[in-house]
Parts: sequence; structure tokens; C-alpha cells
Amino acid sequence: MSVEAKREIELEIAHVLFLDIVGYSKLSINEQHARIQELNEIVRQSDQFRKAEAASRILKIPTGDGMALVFYKSPEEPAQCASEISGALKSNPRLQIRMGIHSGPVSAVADVTERTNVAGAGINMAQRVMDCGDAGHILVSKHVAEDLEQHDRWRPLLHDLGSCEVKHGVRLDVSNLYSDEVGNPQLPKKFQALKKHRSHVRWAEAAIALLVVAAVISAFIYVSRRGPARSLANVVEKSIAVLPLVNSTGDPANEYFSDGMSEEFISSLSRLQELKVIGRTSSFQFKGKSDDSKTIGEKLGVYYLLEGSVRKSADRVRIAVALIKSGDGANVWSETYDRELKDIFAVQSEIAGAVAKQLKVALLGNNGQAAQLATAATPQNVEAYNALLQGNFYFNRRTAEDTRKAIGYYEEAIRLDPRYALAYAKLSFAAGSLVNNYVSSATKEGQEAIAKARASAKRALALDPNLADSHLAQGVVLMNNDFNFAAAEAEYRRALELAPQNAGVTSNLATLIAVLGRLDEAVALKQQAIALDPLRAASHVGLATNLTALGRYDEAEAAVRKAIALQPQSAQNYYRLAVIQILRGKPGAAVELAKQETDPFWRTYALALAQFADGEQVEADAALKKLIDEDAESSGSQIASVYALRKEPEKMFEWLEHAWTTHDPGVPELLLNPFLRAYKDDPRFIAFAQKIGVMPKAAANP
Repeated sequence: MSVEAKREIELEIAHVLFLDIVGYSKLSINEQHARIQELNEIVRQSDQFRKAEAASRILKIPTGDGMALVFYKSPEEPAQCASEISGALKSNPRLQIRMGIHSGPVSAVADVTERTNVAGAGINMAQRVMDCGDAGHILVSKHVAEDLEQHDRWRPLLHDLGSCEVKHGVRLDVSNLYSDEVGNPQLPKKFQALKKHRSHVRWAEAAIALLVVAAVISAFIYVSRRGPARSLANVVEKSIAVLPLVNSTGDPANEYFSDGMSEEFISSLSRLQELKVIGRTSSFQFKGKSDDSKTIGEKLGVYYLLEGSVRKSADRVRIAVALIKSGDGANVWSETYDRELKDIFAVQSEIAGAVAKQLKVALLGNNGQAAQLATAATPQNVEAYNALLQGNFYFNRRTAEDTRKAIGYYEEAIRLDPRYALAYAKLSFAAGSLVNNYVSSATKEGQEAIAKARASAKRALALDPNLADSHLAQGVVLMNNDFNFAAAEAEYRRALELAPQNAGVTSNLATLIAVLGRLDEAVALKQQAIALDPLRAASHVGLATNLTALGRYDEAEAAVRKAIALQPQSAQNYYRLAVIQILRGKPGAAVELAKQETDPFWRTYALALAQFADGEQVEADAALKKLIDEDAESSGSQIASVYALRKEPEKMFEWLEHAWTTHDPGVPELLLNPFLRAYKDDPRFIAFAQKIGVMPKAAANP
């Protein structure tokens, strides 16, 4: 097979015919060899097999006691091939064959001989379907049966059998394909056993039914008194993770495009009120990984997975996608789109709409009526969109240099399409990230970044006030740069209305609510954000901060430990554990944890706190001096916290005022910091909290 052909099958929606010889293991070695030869010959004589082979669109995979035939055009191909094989077997009664057909995703793998082979849910499910049958049966999955029923020639041959239990207790809905000439009309033994079992328990079901009716009536009365309740089963089932689409070109230069497609689907589906959509951070944890669907579903807490591949070549794009159940890998819906690049926006909308339709959820417009699910802020210029995807790719790398590259790409997208609202919003995010995480606001670059973030957010909002990212960008500027928390909350809440399942918006709102001292509400929001993006370490850290302020130390520690498990080298985690131990009255343990902090600044800060609490005065003084000498301009809030623990309020308030004048991002966390909160009844604390906007003028306590 050529290199091009190998790439072509990296991830495809295939139509698989799985065959095996019944009673194969009981045959002698010579008999086994003879039966395999006979089967191979019959398969080769199939007209459908020959057509697919001539077009180079079939793979034949030996399985020891049979084979799997992988077709790529339509489910009619394996059905036709199975019918031809079954007809030929009528003249060879000693060759007992059973067959199963399923459509689903398959991906390329290399076997021990380095030859290209395929594996995936499509292969596995076809085998499970086959396992439900006996000699002579041609069984098809529900998905294939629904496709074949669209054709007049197949509809009379399909006979629904119901569900069959296969490996790991999974139940499959299957149909028996037969006529007078092909297949086996007899009920498979597995279904005969099920029928017999059902007759035995029918009397018990009748008795139980009476009890159930009584229970239902009681439950109805109980629920009616309590008011309407949402079905937990429905909530759990309406959940999905978009896994990173595979870049099937094999060219790393196109990685940004496949990643961008994945992010677009996450963004579009997040606009669905009823659908839980896992955020990018968690979904992308599985990029390039080989975890099975059940493992991924359990880790992300979702019922469905959307997976696939993207091939971008010149002015064309090919997208293969499959919606599967995470529990058993069963294919729910799949499609391959081969279009011109200029049609990419229509394809994205079509795919997202198809997924929404399969999951029976609808996007609601402003009038409460079902609306079309389109990608947000669709640009008019494909080149501008391409530049935006490249900007996203670099921004997600989270380094100073990559953030600068992202800013350049976003500016290029705006140059190509000056009315591209999403590009302005993304530019605002990137510029804000640069100044908040990598460069000082006192530098020329920092000042330019703040101005760019503010202007870009304003422009995005003017261009598209119905774009969630426009409101999110404006909210970030208002919160981080202007400290206008009331206005920021209004922007975040509007963003959440427009994208109710967006993990980033939910997390940002939770952070803001915590800053305003509404800690119970903040905890609930942060937990929602974690449900939407469970593998995002920063959300667990944020939850820990809120829980610590509430005095819920055991839960706070568990949240930090989760963050460490997700990102062992991330900064601040051991500092936060040290703070929890200080508050528990265990300063010795706090010192040991402080020493494990991975970031030098946060390690010094943690030691200044922990060593003082542990009575190590000389060491604590040295750590505090280091903070003042090296980081006074950017860490006034941390220095104020140390003085708060030392019970030196005059110096604490002096450093808080200094931090306010230098725009220290730690200042708004006044009501979250457990050492500063110790002075919450001090009139100076209340006045300062009111001045910076985290406490209403009329409030006496946080």
C-alpha cells in the first residue's frame, strides 16, 4: 500500500463485514487450513469484493478463524458482499460461516511486520454483532439497518431481533438480514435463550408490575408536592466531549487547522443550553493518546464522544467525523465531508447541527424558538479565518513568545477582515494574557498590551454584541485592568447567556464572584466549571482558594492535590497546601510543603509565611526581606499578607495601598486571602475594600 493510502485511512468512517468459521477451534490443523483456503476463494469470487479491490477501496484483515473486510463507500457494500458469500456457501454445507456488519470509525495501525492495518470501534462492533449469531446468519447493527432501510431492495430482507448482550455486558440492537436465497431465518441461539428466560420470569414481572405501579403513584404524589424535578438520566446522557481531530495529512504545519476544527465544534456546541460540553483543556488531554472510549468517557463524565480526522490540502478540506457512545464505542452517527475550503463554515455548521439533532437538543434563539446552529461570528474571509486558527494554536501553547506570535496572527486576521469580531476578541485575550502573565504593566510593552486589550474588546463588542467572546473579552478587561467588578459581572453573565456550557466563561464568573466575597456562590460556579472541564488544573486551584477562605480545609486540600495530579510542576500548588497547614495549626508541615513549591517567587512567599508561623524568626525575616528587595513593585499584596500574619496591621495597610497604586493583580483577592480577612472588622479594611470595589459602600462586613 502506498504512503498516501496509509494516510488516507488514519481515521475513516468504514463499513465492516466480519466473518468467522463456526467450530473452527474443534477442527484439526489440516482441516482449519483447508477451511480458510475455501473461505478465501469464496470471498475472492464475490463481485462486490472484486469491485472494491479494483478501486483500491477495501482492506482484508485475517483474524485466524476468519476475516474482516473493510469497505469505504457505503453500508450497501458489505451487505452485498455478505449476500454473495452466503449464496455461494449454499453449495458448500461443510463451511459454516457467520457474519456481522457495522459502520463506524477505524484508524490506521502498524502491525509487527510494519504493514498498515486498521483497528477501531468499527472493527470491534462488527465482531460483537457477528458474535450474536450462529452459522449462516448475517446480522447487522441498528445503525446499518437504519441506513439499509432507506433502500427498497434491502428493506424486505431486514428483520429486527431486538437487543443482544455481548462483551462487558454491552447490549446491541441487531437485525437479521435474510431472504429465501441468502442468510439464516432461524432465531439465533442467544435470542432463543433470552426468549425462554423471559417466559420464565413473566409471572414475576406481573407481580412486580403491581408494586411498581404503586411505587410510581407514591413517587408522583411526592414529586408533585415538591415541584418539578429534572431527570438525572437525561442530564447525564446529554453530554459530549469533542476529541481532538486527527491531522491526517501527517504534516505538523497543518496541526493548527485540525486543532482549530475541534475548538470550533466545542465552541458551537457550548451554545446549546441542554448539552453538557467538555472544555478544550480536558478534551485535548487525549490528543495523540490511545485511551479507549470507555476510559475517556469516565474521565470526562460524558455519554457521547465526537471524534474524527481532518485533511487540508490546497483549496480542499476533508473532514470525517463520528458520534459514538463512550460506554461501548457504539456508532451513533458518522459522515465524511469532502468540500472546497471556502465552504468550511457551512460544513462546520452542518456537522454541529447534525450532532445536535442526534442528541435531540436544540439551540434557542432570542424568541425562544429553535434556531440554526452555526459557528459563532462566521467570517467572510477564509484567509482571515485561517490566520485566526493559527493564532489560537500559538496562544494555547501558553508561553510569552507564543503569545506574541498569536497576537501577530490575530492582527493579520483583522487586516484581512476588519469586521471580524471574534479576531478582535481573541486579540484582546492574548494582549491581556501577555501583560497579566509575562511582562510588567510598567513597561512600554505592558502598557501597549493593556491599551490593545481594551481597544480590541471594545471593537469586538461593537461589531458583534451577540458573540459570547466579545462580552468575555470586555469582562476580562474590566476585571483585570480596570477593577470595575460590577461591570465585569454584567459582561460575564451576558457571555454565559450566549454560551451556557462554556467552561471558560463559567470559571471566569466564579473567580469574579469570589473576589466580591460571595464564596458559596463562587464554589458552586467553580464546581460547574470543573464538571465542564474536569482536567483543567487551574479550576481545581480556584476551587481550593474559595474553599480555604470558607474554612473547608479538607476539601480545599483535596482540590489542590487534584491539581497537582493533573499538572505536577505547576506553580502555587504547594504554596496553597502550606497555607492550609498554617490555618490548621501545623506550621512544621507547612514549612516542608513550602520547600516543595516549584516556582521560586511563590516558594519564597510560602516560606516567609510558614517559617514565621513555625517560630523560625531569622529564616522568616530573610524570606520577607528577599520578597521586598526583589519583588516590591509587583508583589505588594503578598508582602501585605506576610505582615498580616505577623500581626503588623500598619505595615499591612501600607503595602496594600502600595499594591493598589501598582495595579497588583493580588489586590482584588482581599476577601479571599485568609490572613488579610483576619482584619475584616477593621474600619481601614472596610474602607479599602470599598475603595477597590470588592465591598458595597453600605456593607459593614464581607
